[in-house]
Amino acid sequence: MTSYLIKGASLLGESSADIALHGGFFVEPEDLVGVSDIVTIDANGLVALPGLVDLHTHLRQPGMEQAETVLSGSQAAAMGGFTAVHAMANTDPVADTAAITDTVWNLGKKAGYVDVRPVGAVTKGLAGAQLSGIDAMAAGASQVRVFSDDGKCVHDSALMRQALRAVSARGGVLAQHAQDPRLTEGSVMNESALSSRLGLAGWPAVAEESIIARDVLLAQSVGARLHVCHLSTAGSLEVIAWAKKRGINVTAEVTPHHLLLTEDLVAGYDPVFKVNPPLRSKEDTEALRKGVASGLIDIIATDHAPHPSEAKDCAFPEAAFGMLGLETALGVALHALVEPGQLRLRDLARVMSQKPAEIGGLFGYEKPFEIGQPGHLVLADLSALTPPPSASLSNNNPFANIALQGQVRDTFFGGLRTVAEGELVAHENLDTNKGLRQ
Repeated sequence: MTSYLIKGASLLGESSADIALHGGFFVEPEDLVGVSDIVTIDANGLVALPGLVDLHTHLRQPGMEQAETVLSGSQAAAMGGFTAVHAMANTDPVADTAAITDTVWNLGKKAGYVDVRPVGAVTKGLAGAQLSGIDAMAAGASQVRVFSDDGKCVHDSALMRQALRAVSARGGVLAQHAQDPRLTEGSVMNESALSSRLGLAGWPAVAEESIIARDVLLAQSVGARLHVCHLSTAGSLEVIAWAKKRGINVTAEVTPHHLLLTEDLVAGYDPVFKVNPPLRSKEDTEALRKGVASGLIDIIATDHAPHPSEAKDCAFPEAAFGMLGLETALGVALHALVEPGQLRLRDLARVMSQKPAEIGGLFGYEKPFEIGQPGHLVLADLSALTPPPSASLSNNNPFANIALQGQVRDTFFGGLRTVAEGELVAHENLDTNKGLRQ
């Protein structure tokens, strides 16, 4: 493996230093003395961040390869500065057995660009009727630690309580898609005066907030960990604040698009802005940004949801829910939180790398750039505009026409350079299992 000496990078936007990578790990620069295969990178003017970790990615494989594959999604992740992604279970067939989660994991190893951690379904076929093979997936080669029916809510209270117990017994976390299906039947956008004016079925905030309120109490009742996916309303924040004050073991994520985009964009009936949960009000967006800044919201997760063009090139009510997110997440977070001064780069590293790794059970992200830790690293040019090219097979990108500062220049996954000067690098595969905390 090639060794790297990265000279003059600004660590987390603070002090400048040289960074050395050898044998896949961070080492002292002097440890490279006598090493023959060294590439020196001039990182003057670049910011060094730890490799980003996404707890919420849709890679679509198996079954929906026309939208994305593990390879193309891994490449998109690397282009966005990610070194680990958690692949959601709503594939076809659903990832509800060890055979399927291990298949996804092996596809990730073969691709080699990022650490692909499969998420196991909570219920068989995402049907919400019977628990999946949670024990088998946790004990399989991929050692699943995150379980979710994302795309659907585990709506049955008794089954949800049973699932929390089962996942907790395996040391895992259950990530809930908080959406009451009865309150959102036929809904396509945020319920508001705008939805009435546009003639589109409204999606009430209480449909999200009521499920979160129920689930934090269920998690408390069995002593389990609960993670709330794509939180989107100010009211949901209030529920999370109440639960954390009571000592309930709950974490929450927000997507980049819910930090920046609002329901007003739906006025043009452009299906690229149709997403689940829907884009909310300006007041909700402002509350979410404050929630990240205060630490009430634990992480930023992309909910990268690729779709083929035919699923979006149609009338708004019939279009698929979902947006791309991996390649623009860093730029959106910089624009929404760092540029206005609500977060420092050190805090951004916490919500986009360290904390999601902790929730997902990955090691090597606790202390950025620590000697002896896996060489997961991103070099970013904060003065450059995010480039338009994409590695994803889909093009449903809501930020395609928005200028975002912050371009990923280089990405290193376990010391392997996967992106160099903004371009993907062909490379050998890595054993990604070494990144899992046992």
